[in-house]
Amino acid sequence: MVERAGADEQPVSLMAIRFDRPVSNAARFSRLLGAFSLVLALAVLIAHRFGGLATPYLVLLLIAAAGCALLAALLAALGLRSLWVTGAEGGLAALAALIYAAFPLGLGALAAERYMTLPDIHDVSTDPASAPDWLSPPHADQIWLKRNIEVTPEDREKQMAAYPELTGRRYEGALDRVLEAVRKVAKQSGFTIVKTTGTTEPDRDPEDKPAKPQPGDDAVADAPGIIPVPTPRPYDDDVAKLIRGANGVTLQATNRTLILGLRFDILIRLREEAETTFVDIRVASRYGQHDLGFSAAIAGDYLKALDAELLGIAGG
Repeated sequence: MVERAGADEQPVSLMAIRFDRPVSNAARFSRLLGAFSLVLALAVLIAHRFGGLATPYLVLLLIAAAGCALLAALLAALGLRSLWVTGAEGGLAALAALIYAAFPLGLGALAAERYMTLPDIHDVSTDPASAPDWLSPPHADQIWLKRNIEVTPEDREKQMAAYPELTGRRYEGALDRVLEAVRKVAKQSGFTIVKTTGTTEPDRDPEDKPAKPQPGDDAVADAPGIIPVPTPRPYDDDVAKLIRGANGVTLQATNRTLILGLRFDILIRLREEAETTFVDIRVASRYGQHDLGFSAAIAGDYLKALDAELLGIAGG
């Protein structure tokens, strides 16, 4: 740029000075890495929830996604520092990286917090002393996730210390009424009942069995050979057919968590005692030694919903 000067003045040339800002490569790379971690986490969650991805691979890939997200967050921090110190470009890229990394990093942080603070157990029961037995023992290929096959007394002690509020329920009511509520709440909770069994006759002490007729016993000799037994009321519903003459009923079910799609096996045991019905529940994760507290949460939520369904007849 040249300005015209007066007759006695020399021409003056004005040049624009251009300042080149440095570029933060860390910030730019953090955005790519953060986007990759988010896409990876969402892809494996969808593949596990709606596809055939096995849970051990889900855990492995989520750990990888969380690791990438952590690295992206560190690089974004370096990019923001360069912006503050030298005015380097990359602030928007670093901010985008932090947004992308928030979900996988938060998921990993939550899992790590539960892993460190909750007991390393995968099976909980409202009856630690005599947990109900599985009707069909669940089996799953653990791949790289290892677990203890048997639940030890030490595991039950850990459960009682961590979840003291997880106890069975006693309801004032007949078995058929409580069973209807149990099935209804199970359906509302997303449980899929896979097997059911019930005793057709209460356990009896051998001494309570009728004595065999003895020769010369006129009273017994005159008794009819077949004693008529009153038939139950002819209910038509499935619940009545299941509990007709029963002393106890056990239901085994499966469930998947809403977001992660983790699989759990559930056992609900009903026992009729006098004029009350006692309900116990057992929940176990299908994979891994550590359930991250999900088993106790599933059992607790189910019992709370059952209490609400049977409101007014819950006993102490």
